[in-house]
Amino acid sequence: MNLNPKRVTLFCGHYGSGKSNLAVNYALWLRRRAFPVTLADIDVVNPYFRSKDSEAELTAAGVEVIALPFANSNVDLPSLPSAVYGAVERRDRYAVLDIGGDDRGATALGRFSPYILRENDFEMIFVANFYRPLTRTAEEALEVMREIAAVCAVPFTGIVNNSNLGEITTAQNVSSTFGEAQRLSEISGLPLLFTSVKEDLAGEFPENGIFPLTLQKKYW
Repeated sequence: MNLNPKRVTLFCGHYGSGKSNLAVNYALWLRRRAFPVTLADIDVVNPYFRSKDSEAELTAAGVEVIALPFANSNVDLPSLPSAVYGAVERRDRYAVLDIGGDDRGATALGRFSPYILRENDFEMIFVANFYRPLTRTAEEALEVMREIAAVCAVPFTGIVNNSNLGEITTAQNVSSTFGEAQRLSEISGLPLLFTSVKEDLAGEFPENGIFPLTLQKKYW
């Protein structure tokens, strides 16, 4: 995986695309390379799996975690702690942001867009899972991408193919989506940065562009 780390990396996509798990794994990947990392979970939509679910593992690895108040509860509070602004503004640390699904969740990102755009050292990644009901084709995924971009004020810069069926995902499940991911890249004009796969499947993809994932808890 040859992604050149930007100081701010944002993961955004359709509900259930696996962006939270991807954000956790990417933050750990940066930390293993000695980058000082802060992971900020600003998903104000999904009350189920949040990046905070992996806080103990992240903290043990040296990743700072910033989560919304009432994360992991049944209270949904669409307010953001001031520490999130600090994560975006501090240029001595790398920031990984887990953005809420679809356009409603991405609205929160608009609050940080002036800082992000001013520094201009960011990667805004669309996480595509072609096994989700509303993003089964490149055209459907592009529509979701456009809806998100319209409200968050930060342009997408790349695509990650995170197509999976959770624990039961096979190498064939992943490889069968390569064409659709490439098609999304072509019609959006954005580069396909990498395809993520479960760590135990990574050896079946010797070509470049594969990012091995450790599943966080039972979610992807």
